[in-house]
Amino acid sequence: MPEVSFATHEGPGAADRLDVFLALYEEVYVEPPYCEGPREVAEFIERFLRQTGRPGFRLVLARDGTVVVGFTFGYVLPADTLWWNGLLEPMPAAFTKETGERTLAVIELAVGKPWRRRGIAAGLHARLLDGVRVERAALTVRPEPEAAAARCAYAAWGYRKVGRSQPWSEAPVYDSMVLDLR
Repeated sequence: MPEVSFATHEGPGAADRLDVFLALYEEVYVEPPYCEGPREVAEFIERFLRQTGRPGFRLVLARDGTVVVGFTFGYVLPADTLWWNGLLEPMPAAFTKETGERTLAVIELAVGKPWRRRGIAAGLHARLLDGVRVERAALTVRPEPEAAAARCAYAAWGYRKVGRSQPWSEAPVYDSMVLDLR
């Protein structure tokens, strides 16, 4: 792994770090299959600022010197979450029931193109989960060929596909994956 440093930021104070990694977000998510433009970036900013107030919110930044080369963030799903409502194939209630302490949702994980395939994503992921007391982690990933490297990494880290998800009616369809932590 290159000489990369990691910093973890928790809770609402992580909102102050948005400007530190926003340019990297824009760089990564303009690529296929995302193809995000200004509207999607504005929606991301709004969502991120809201999500920093969620219980168990954690942001991890990876830096090569002073340059942010990767980031990940997530939070613990509350008991009243809508996370599992977008599943296209029904799952048993025992699987989708949340307690506010059961599942860490990995919302974003991204590494800039020049730093990919160097173990940085694995380092970000490990630090996101470090010390979190939940039964499992959950994430969604795009099924398109351009996201194959991400799906392979998640599988190598122990995630398994549990179905397909469409979080809202205009959203793309994602593969929904879960990593058992206990």
